[in-house]
Amino acid sequence: MNIGITVYPTYGGSGIVGSELGRELAERGHTVHFISSVLPTRVTELNDRVHFHEVEMMTYPLFEHQPYDLALATKMATVARAEKLDLFHVHYAIPHSISGILARESIKDKRYVPVITTLHGTDITLVGADRSYLPITRYALQQSDGVTAVSKFLKKATIETFDFDEVEVIPNFICPSHYRKLNDCQLRGELAPKGEKLLVHVSNFRPVKRAADCVEILAKVKKEFPKVRLIMAGDGPERAAVKHRAKVLGVEEDAIFVGKKSNIADYLGVSDVFLLPSELESFGLAALEAQACELPVIATRIGGIPEVVNEGESGFLSDIGDVEKMAADTLRLLRDDEMRHAFGTRGREISVQRYSTDVIIPQYIAFYEKVLGGTRTPSSAAGKTR
Repeated sequence: MNIGITVYPTYGGSGIVGSELGRELAERGHTVHFISSVLPTRVTELNDRVHFHEVEMMTYPLFEHQPYDLALATKMATVARAEKLDLFHVHYAIPHSISGILARESIKDKRYVPVITTLHGTDITLVGADRSYLPITRYALQQSDGVTAVSKFLKKATIETFDFDEVEVIPNFICPSHYRKLNDCQLRGELAPKGEKLLVHVSNFRPVKRAADCVEILAKVKKEFPKVRLIMAGDGPERAAVKHRAKVLGVEEDAIFVGKKSNIADYLGVSDVFLLPSELESFGLAALEAQACELPVIATRIGGIPEVVNEGESGFLSDIGDVEKMAADTLRLLRDDEMRHAFGTRGREISVQRYSTDVIIPQYIAFYEKVLGGTRTPSSAAGKTR
């Protein structure tokens, strides 16, 4: 197949999944065309099967904000005709689905290119905060030729919010050979020069991630287990505030802010416990990546996380903001090497058996074939709404 993929080219989960999906499809013999404003962060190599088409923005004084969605639609239509695309796979409903639908409609007399929309979370939960997006998001779902969601939780939220139930759940995934436990003595030595245990958190430091809870947990743990440090990987609007909180709590020397890293798997691979105190995760991709690296997960019992983390087997779950319990659970794991290793082993098993690329990528390919076979159309989708 000849597939056009559009993602937000950032460190967010949707950008990661869309980028790695394209790479995996290319390795299986398909041709992938990324259509975006910049090259997605996880796309590290272009070749005969992986191409990039930059969306160019027009500068015009009339526009206070440049109309990216229209520029994207124009580029998608141009690429579809020039490259004879079989389908568009867009990640996030707003604005990517709308752009894909505009592109499809603008060229359908010459070539019909179906639009598949994958929902990742805030494109649905955003509507709960701003209902003005509801009509256009519902339209995007109804007019897509196929819709997938990354978790059962997100499918349920889509049904409840939009009265739309034509959604197939295809979870996020990991490559087992990329995410694994490491015996990198050099990196471990740099991060834990005195043999400390390592906690780790990875996020985009948005408020919803509650990254400050991680330094709260560190401070509580250190009172009873002094030889521990916290790695904070990623960047975002809350990073400065979280660093300040670490200073206020007196743990700034043991809270290591490493910023954005292309080798996140290495940091996970040398750590001991993963922290994810978010107030909402539609799937919990970071938790899955951590489990694949044999890290027990300390997380909140919200959204799609319970689908990924088996409580009492691969991690411990808590209510949002319950840093006391999260710290206590972290201490249990740090003090009990046997439990920590058992949780890590079980987490790896779950990740590989349920979420490896060999399990998930064929599900996407089968869904593509289903849509291309005409088993679902925009008009039939609209008829399914209540």
